[in-house]
Order: sequence, then structure tokens, then C-alpha cells
Amino acid sequence: MTFSKPFLSLAITLLLSTGCSATTSTTTQTQVLPDREPEATTAIVAKKQIVGERYMVAAANPYAVRAGEAILAKGGSAIDAAIAVQLVLTLVEPQSSGVGGGAFILHYDKQHKNLTTFDGRETAPALATPELFLDGNGKAVRWIDAVVGGRSVGVPGVMKAMADAHQRYGTLAWSELFSDAIKLADEGFKVSPRLHNLISRRINPGVELMPAAKQYFFPGGEALAIGTIKKNPELANLYRKVAKEGVDAFYSGENAKAIAKAVQSSPIAPGLLNEADINGYQAKERAPICVGYHAYRVCSMAPPSSGGMAVLQILKLLEDKDMGKYEANDPQALHYFTQASRLAFADREVFMADPDFQPVPTQALLESQYLDRRKKLIGDTDSKQHHGNPVTGVAYAKDDAFELPNTSHISIVDAHGNAVSMTTSIEMAFGSTVMANGYLLNNQLTDFALTPKRDGKYVLNRVEGGKRPRSSMSPVMVFNEDGSLRLVIGSPGGSRIINYVAQSIIGVLDWGMTAQDAINMPRITNRNDKTTLEQGTPLAELKAQFERRGHTVHIGDLNSGIHAVEIIDGKLYGAADPRREGIALGQ
Repeated sequence: MTFSKPFLSLAITLLLSTGCSATTSTTTQTQVLPDREPEATTAIVAKKQIVGERYMVAAANPYAVRAGEAILAKGGSAIDAAIAVQLVLTLVEPQSSGVGGGAFILHYDKQHKNLTTFDGRETAPALATPELFLDGNGKAVRWIDAVVGGRSVGVPGVMKAMADAHQRYGTLAWSELFSDAIKLADEGFKVSPRLHNLISRRINPGVELMPAAKQYFFPGGEALAIGTIKKNPELANLYRKVAKEGVDAFYSGENAKAIAKAVQSSPIAPGLLNEADINGYQAKERAPICVGYHAYRVCSMAPPSSGGMAVLQILKLLEDKDMGKYEANDPQALHYFTQASRLAFADREVFMADPDFQPVPTQALLESQYLDRRKKLIGDTDSKQHHGNPVTGVAYAKDDAFELPNTSHISIVDAHGNAVSMTTSIEMAFGSTVMANGYLLNNQLTDFALTPKRDGKYVLNRVEGGKRPRSSMSPVMVFNEDGSLRLVIGSPGGSRIINYVAQSIIGVLDWGMTAQDAINMPRITNRNDKTTLEQGTPLAELKAQFERRGHTVHIGDLNSGIHAVEIIDGKLYGAADPRREGIALGQ
């Protein structure tokens, strides 16, 4: 079975033709703990591609997108809009991201043809050691015991990264970017079906075990009901202070004390994070990593993102396969895709970590001679892959980080052609469930290897004081041969982000699909383990075909949340993933 171009079926009886009304189908599936998929699909809602000529924003919640569009309409820059979006997401999509988490920001300055990145990844407390997540017997604790509570909280980085980016590329006043978020926090927002369902499913048990989170999300002992007007005066007050005094009001004074106290006094797994850790946090501006792919140039985030490297590796490993000669989601093409993904994941498990602590061979992993050797391992049957040897003298073990799939992505192009691709996260759904000043704190320290040493070798991505955990977040921008911007894209989804983003890029660049059609495609993933096909879609019907190629196949919920802006002949095309509640708006 093959799928024609452009492929418009997400299945579950979606109607995605132009002008169709949104159709919704709910799912009742619960999480499968061994796969660690805590933020499941709650509904499939058809999304239409949005066309604009001036600016475009696509993000995970309508409230947040409207706040971003309002900033763009005032003449604000892409980074101005991204900040407004994130501040509102903290309030209305608290399970996915927020000012208590971290982010990677890829920024394109059209006037100067300059692409740079801001690393707002969380950092481990100075007192943290590689044994942070080991029990009394030297074994890694259970995943849920690692996730919930203060032990898993790193210093939030998103606010500092946004402030640094605003200082360089902001147009409107910092304080102006907080207006919509403050108003919503004061007056209240309507609880969405998705937020209600994720609370009521109790996908993170810490929400009911931690007093502040329980009071906020289970008032009166019941999950926040759909349509409830939910206010957050604590967050509004914090936003007023940061808007007036600047980002230092977040990282010092009352808010820093509140974070440290909440972490250290957590009734579950008290943490080591202290006020000095928070006071000293610094975001980092880093050069992006880029590769050529056919006539295009594809760029993403450097380490501590592993996602950028892995997405680029997948594309380069497939370049000679000429994916464009296949129909969209042709089984042969998807088989090759899974094998390239196996190779990329094998490398990322060993070589990716914070480059400020140990040398990370990013460029060596993308070097053509190395990739040519790896390409030869892609055969016609499924095969488990081992990491390569891009450099000599490196001997690290594969790690056992959790990398849970609760995240959000923002894609923006402003009226001047500047762009932001920003992936932002608090890790597990509802993070650590520790709250401070009305926002949830992350559990990103579980993105470190829980076991620091395996088979007598250290894991590169082990916990160390002040270190940033490895991430799969993969904000991407694609440029045409003439250097003009073509695509701004990214997704949530834990380590599956890598597959979600790579498959969608192939859909646009190789299969000639619109960004919306590429996002709608049924998803397939392989993280160097089993091949997962998205349930309820035509791909699920191909299970036997993949099994004949040697694949161990799982049919499951692949809850991507891709948001993209595509630029063609001066027009902007905004696209949002039907699997979540995001939208695109532009003019």
C-alpha cells in the first residue's frame, strides 16, 4: 500500500479538505508505562492551513497564539511574540511547558542573514552528583520515583533565554510582552478539554500528592472541569514584578527563594537546588548546526540538544536513497527511515551531552566520510544498530535517561522576515509537580542518565553539578538554495521528537507536501528498538508488511504536536498538529 501526494489522511475519519469544518474524535486510551507516553492524545481535530503575507504564529494553545499575534500586529518582532506566547502557555498549558522549565530558541535575523541559538536548558544544582538518582543499593530508582518531587528539578532557564534573546532582537518593551498573560491570569481562562482530560487521567500521580498542585488542579477534590474559569493571581503577581523589574526579578529575591524552598521542602524527594544555583543561572548563545540536504540547508540546535544532531543525521543518511522517488509514506521509504533513525539514536545514546563538561563530537558525527560508512548499514531488513566511532579515544556507555514527552513548540515569522523556532518543556506531564508562585517546576534532571556508570564506563550524560541534561528538543529551520527561509518547524514528544520532525521535513522537501499535510501524516518512529505505527491510521494497516521485513511492530498513540510556518513565494503558511489543541494565526 502506498499513499498519494499530497497525503491528506490522518485517519480516524478526518476531513482535511479546504473549507471543511473541524471534526473531533476522542480517545480513551490510557498511558502505557513501559513506553513512558504520559501526554496521550485526547482528541483529533482537523486543522486548516492558514495563509498570510505579513506574519504568522503557530503554537499549542489558542490563547497563546492570539497573544503572539497581537504582538506581531503591533509591530513586534518574532522573539517578542515568542515571549508573549510562552508566558500565556505557562498559564493555559501548564502540563507541557512554562517559566518553570527550559527551552531552545533558534532565531533567524533576516536583515543580517544571521542564524543563532539561545540555550535555555535547565542546569543541575551545584551539589548534585552522578549518584543523584541511585537508591541505597546503587541501582537507579523507579522512573516515577525519579520524576516526582524536588530531586528532579533543575534551575529553570526559559525566562533567561527569552530575556537574552529579547535584548538582542526585541522591538517592543519587555513589559509590554506580559500584558495578555497578566490579564488572563487575573481574569481567568477557560480550562480546555485537553487540560481537563490530562488532569482527570491522573497521568502524573504527583499532582494529587503535592499539596500546592492538588489544590490548583483538583479544587474540592475534583479535576478542573472543562470550561472552568481558572484564575492564577500568584502567577499574575510574579509576571507584574518581572515585567516591571526585568528578568532578575525571576532569578533573585522572592521568586528565587520560593523556588528553592519549594524544592528543598518537597514532601516527596526533597531536592538540592538552592538560591545560589538560581541566582547564578546563565543562558548561552550557541552556534547552530547545519547540513546540506539536496538543494536545501537544514539547521538545528547544537548540544546539549541531541535532537538537532539526530534529525540532521537521519536526513543525511537518507539523502542518497532519494526519498522523493517514493510516494508519501511508501513502506520502502519508511523502512529506510526507521533504519536511519536506528543509526542516529545509537549515536545519540552515547555521544550527546552538555559540551561545556565533556567534548561532544557533533561535527564528527555529521562528517560525510563517517556518514558514508554508516549508510552501508542500512539494509532491506530491520536490524538493531550500535553506535559508530566518529573519533578515536572515546569510550562512553549508553545512558538510561527517561526523556518523557511533555513539551511544546512555537514557530513564528514576523513582518520583517525574522523567525523563531522554539521548543520549550517542563519534561513529564505537569513536571515534577512542585509548584512555586503559581507555576510548575520541571523534572528535567531525569533527562540525565540515572545510572552514571555502565560496564565500567562512564555515561557522558551523567549528572554533574551545574551541567545541562541532554535533550531531544529539535527546533529546525530550512533554507532554500538561495539562502531564503523555507520552513520553521519543531515538535514536542520526548525522544520521539526526532522522528516527528525528520518525517515532516521529508514530507515537505521530498514528497512535495504542504507543511499542514506533512504534519497530518500518520507517524512512524523507531528509537533503535521497536517500530511504532500510529494507531487508527492507514500506517497501522501495514503492520504485517513491516513484520515481514523483520520489524518488531507496536501500534500506539504517537502524540506529536508539530507547529510550522512554511514560506513560499513571499506567502506564509501556518500549520498546527491535529493531535493537540494548537492553531496558527497570521495576516
